[in-house]
Amino acid sequence: MALKRIGNSISNIAGEIGKTVANTSHKVANNISKIDKDKINETRVNVTDNTQKLVEKASSKVKEGANKSTEIVNKVMDVNGDGQVDIEDVIIMGLKVPGICIKRDEFLRSEFMKGYPQEVINDAIEFNPAHAGITTKEIEKYADEVIKYERNCVSGISVALSMPGGFAMAATIPADIVQYYGYMLRATQKLLYLYGFPEIDVTEKGKKFDAETLNILTLCLGVMYGVAGANNALKAVAKALGSGVQKQLMKKALTKGTIYPIVKSTAKWFGVKMTKEVFTGFFKHAIPVVGGVIGGGLTYMSFKPCCDKLKVSLQDTLLSNPDHEVTAEENAFDVEAEEIVECSEDIEECEKFTSSLTADF
Repeated sequence: MALKRIGNSISNIAGEIGKTVANTSHKVANNISKIDKDKINETRVNVTDNTQKLVEKASSKVKEGANKSTEIVNKVMDVNGDGQVDIEDVIIMGLKVPGICIKRDEFLRSEFMKGYPQEVINDAIEFNPAHAGITTKEIEKYADEVIKYERNCVSGISVALSMPGGFAMAATIPADIVQYYGYMLRATQKLLYLYGFPEIDVTEKGKKFDAETLNILTLCLGVMYGVAGANNALKAVAKALGSGVQKQLMKKALTKGTIYPIVKSTAKWFGVKMTKEVFTGFFKHAIPVVGGVIGGGLTYMSFKPCCDKLKVSLQDTLLSNPDHEVTAEENAFDVEAEEIVECSEDIEECEKFTSSLTADF
């Protein structure tokens, strides 16, 4: 009996011990679980905060680098001092590069010397190739050779300039862009001369280029890129020159007359394009070797279509084609009418103009 009681007591004690152990284990497990959750949550918060800080720091560095690049590029490229990078800056920089400016008489003489007698060459220089009897088909052959030559030159330059990489090379971006547009300007001048345009004044005078020159070249680049209105405006310039409009009147039409708004809109279009090209060029420079190959390839592919557009536009004007039929779009730019507006600004000139109108009556 006593033994039975002792056994029951031992059993009860063991049960209590078991319950105590179980309760204690459960509490310990809960505490451990709570500690683990707290630790995990604390770690997660720390990781999130640190990641965000790293992202913000990286973004700040990229933004700082981009702003620095923008500042460098704008400082280098804003040569006309108007506070922005535009096509006029690129044309001015391009014309300052040795070999970009083309002398009309020297170019025409070197092109035609192997295929035509001296009297024909002299006629082409004094008037224009069409006047000298050189056919449009022959002129097109010369034009295609010009485009091919300049295209090969600019593609090689682009690869060479695209090789270095990194933020430190931001200052080389203008060189890439200026070389590209520089060779476009070379091709432009040559095509203008082949298709009848007179000498363009590309000489720098007191660190300035003639506004008329800059605006004609702006229109040509606008035609190359399909900017609205540029094609008809350039044909109107050819029409005026082919009709014998005086240089001073032509200058007025290009700088503040009927053609000028198209020049301004073309320049504005290029302003947006310049900004994109600067930073496309920047990231291209950040990829050293591949960037050079891609840059050269894209230059090679884009150059010819642009020049071809200008060639097509110049093939059918009053300067290059005696049978050219003037369109209503060309007539919208009435350069001759500029004389009436111009004379109203000066009474003395107005009187002279009125006298000239009545002289034949």
